[in-house]
Amino acid sequence: MALTFLQIELPGEANSAAMPAATASMAEPTQETLSIMDLMLSGGIGGQIIMLLMVLLSIAMVYIFVNRMGAIKRANKIDPQFMKDIKDHVASGNVQSAINLCERSDSPVARMILKGLTRIGKPLQDISASIENQGKLEIQRLERNLPYLATIAGGAPMLGLLGTVIGMILAFQEMANAGGGVQIDMLAEGIYVAMTTTAAGLVVGIFAYFGYNFLVTRVESVIYKMETSSTEFLDLLDEPV
Repeated sequence: MALTFLQIELPGEANSAAMPAATASMAEPTQETLSIMDLMLSGGIGGQIIMLLMVLLSIAMVYIFVNRMGAIKRANKIDPQFMKDIKDHVASGNVQSAINLCERSDSPVARMILKGLTRIGKPLQDISASIENQGKLEIQRLERNLPYLATIAGGAPMLGLLGTVIGMILAFQEMANAGGGVQIDMLAEGIYVAMTTTAAGLVVGIFAYFGYNFLVTRVESVIYKMETSSTEFLDLLDEPV
């Protein structure tokens, strides 16, 4: 008698066999990440031009800040003994020694006092006017290129916004050309690429803004020392003999 074995496939076993294939087909989509350089170059020709301008503005900003910082730091180095020595020389009638001391000191205060020393013998108002004129020249030297830094602080965000507007226009133009095949990822890609220029403009503008205000504060500190020293010198000349 032959025995016949029936092979019965259970529903659970069929589902178990189908699970790997289903799992493979339901694999999570990979997320594409872009580097900063990719974002900078993905905005089309208009966005690339804006980003190039941002790079140039960044270089100019760093150059102006470092250059002015060095000049202001040198101008702020004033020997505390300088004015005391000037007073001693003038009080003793040794004006030439005071002039020599000013010529050896490379600072705005020394140049202002030197201008006043060369006018000794003239009316006090003339001496004061010559010192004031020299002070204006020194302030102009200290503030050189600072307006450019202020322009970068205000102009960089505006350029970034312009790049964003251009990018948004191009993104909507591409969606219009796509007709009914517009997808949400197409819109999202166009938006985040366009926003890159605004972010870059804000970064450059913020650094330029804080750098400008920091330098202005340092310049005002030097100006205060210049005014104090010139007042001391004029008071010395105005003292009764």
